[in-house]
Amino acid sequence: MSVDRETVLRANRLCYQKMTAADAPLCRIVSDAELANPLKTVDSVNWLGGNIHGWKVLCLAGGGGRQSCLYAAAGADVTVVDLSPAMLELDRQAARRRGFSPRLIEGSMDDLSMLAGADFDLVVHPVSTCYLPDIVAVYRQVATVMRSGGLYISQHKSPASLQTSIGRQHGNYQLLHPYYRDTAVPPPANSDAVSRRLREPGATEFLHRWEDLIGGLCRSGFVIEDLREPLHAEASPANNTFADRARFVPPYVRIKARRCPTGVAGGGSNQASEHPRPLLLT
Repeated sequence: MSVDRETVLRANRLCYQKMTAADAPLCRIVSDAELANPLKTVDSVNWLGGNIHGWKVLCLAGGGGRQSCLYAAAGADVTVVDLSPAMLELDRQAARRRGFSPRLIEGSMDDLSMLAGADFDLVVHPVSTCYLPDIVAVYRQVATVMRSGGLYISQHKSPASLQTSIGRQHGNYQLLHPYYRDTAVPPPANSDAVSRRLREPGATEFLHRWEDLIGGLCRSGFVIEDLREPLHAEASPANNTFADRARFVPPYVRIKARRCPTGVAGGGSNQASEHPRPLLLT
């Protein structure tokens, strides 16, 4: 079944316009505490090597007044591309307040033609690929704007999390939706706090299989260097809470990938050793 891209973009743009107006947690600008040590805030596992001063950084689908300020505070030259004008306005307000000057562009993550030849050292991509049906199309766009040896750090909703019930049913979490699908995942039946944390109200979301999440990244010209499942589980949480569900289904996966030299495909070549970190542009 074909998916109308423009209909999907309109729905997800409206979703974030409404979330911004409601001051949702994902739509709040950076705090003083986060800015006290900006690189630690964005890179607690030290994927970036401890210093990004002078790097060209793209915050892809990363509007909201948080990512842009953190990377700018760490010394990077920041560009933000986001679908939502309201989220970009938060970046504008936060940057004005903090004295930063990020480049802000309204656009979709699957069309980065406005950035052709940008040669970013780092592309940071918070959870958002679920908002488009074709994740490989996004990966290919990212590859076109990165320099050889640059880093692409992305976070995604795990396929199993999008398949699984929000709350326990008959005492257990259950798989509700098929893994192999070409349509959007149905929205949750309820709108409680856990639902709102896992699924943005009103968003159109798609499940991406591991062969596309990982294999598609390799086939798009990247080598994967690391993969993490951010820990949100707790040892003894109450039933039907976010932490309880996360004991059974990790909600997110975070991937560190490096751009292969132009013309070299990913998929097993050991390019990572050539560039221990992105080389700065001269």
